[in-house]
Amino acid sequence: MSARAGTAPEDTAGTGELVVGTKDAPPFAIKGEQGDWRGISIDLWRRIADKLKLQYRFVEAESVTALLDGVRAGTFDVAVAAITVTPAREQQVDFSTPYFHTGTGIAVQSDRIASWMPVIRSITSYSFMQALGALLALALLTGVLMWLFERRTNEGFGGGVVRGLSSGVFWSANAMTQRVDASIIPVTLPGRIVAVIWMVLSVIAVAAFTAAITSTLTTKRLHGMVNSLGDLSSVRVGIIQGTATEDALSRMRFKYRTVPSANDGFEALRKGTIDAFAYDRPILAWMIRQGGLSADLSEVTFEPQDYAIALRNDSGLRKQINIALLEAEQSEWWKDIQFRYLGQN
Repeated sequence: MSARAGTAPEDTAGTGELVVGTKDAPPFAIKGEQGDWRGISIDLWRRIADKLKLQYRFVEAESVTALLDGVRAGTFDVAVAAITVTPAREQQVDFSTPYFHTGTGIAVQSDRIASWMPVIRSITSYSFMQALGALLALALLTGVLMWLFERRTNEGFGGGVVRGLSSGVFWSANAMTQRVDASIIPVTLPGRIVAVIWMVLSVIAVAAFTAAITSTLTTKRLHGMVNSLGDLSSVRVGIIQGTATEDALSRMRFKYRTVPSANDGFEALRKGTIDAFAYDRPILAWMIRQGGLSADLSEVTFEPQDYAIALRNDSGLRKQINIALLEAEQSEWWKDIQFRYLGQN
């Protein structure tokens, strides 16, 4: 049976057991084949419970939302997994001192180098079209100026408005691409001044445009479609419904698609129904490394997160748990646990 709210740790150990809710969230909560539990959060809870001499049993929930609902309703006395502290969740349940600091990561397809979709989307993007439009507008303006200055004294720009303008724009395009057309040469002083200025500016403009496009396409080709947080606005993002990531993307007004679980997110990524999968960074890294998944972790990290133990609002265990948790964090044992599961301190 569940321990009564407000009972001191030593009394709880003698009268009953705590119901500890958890869910599969490797490497923080990992369910074994025999139904046993281990992981960073699970091992931390065991150390705390041993320190406080608490009796407990684990009960699995389907999602973080179910865990928090269970704590709020009194079904669970404690919830331990990879539970992010948010203002909305703080209104529902109580939390211990955070014990792990991380952020939201983004997984992308590992076979992106073999795909031209990032390149195609870059070429058809608004920023690309905007730069291309600006370059063409400069060429058109130069062509119009050349026609205005040369139309009365230069046969190459004469023959009516349509023919003269087309000749001016054609000359401007030739000059921009560093081609020389001997049949159309400016003869007036204003025309030659415009020609010299345009030739110099076009060299700079084309060089800058080419460098920017080459850099963009190379980056997209080698590093995928998500190289900054802003890239999420132009790709199909998948997230797990009911997580802190959903709250973050909604707040930032990014469009997204929901999936039931992390495994479903990676499957959608593999099938190409989404371009990026956003979730807790250490969990993504663990799943990619341990599961041999065909995905890579982007360097982009956003929305800092703090993991903590969820408690009932009327729980009398919070202070004792916090003391035991802080003692565990300051020990060499905590460094060993993180190294065991994450390969780093």
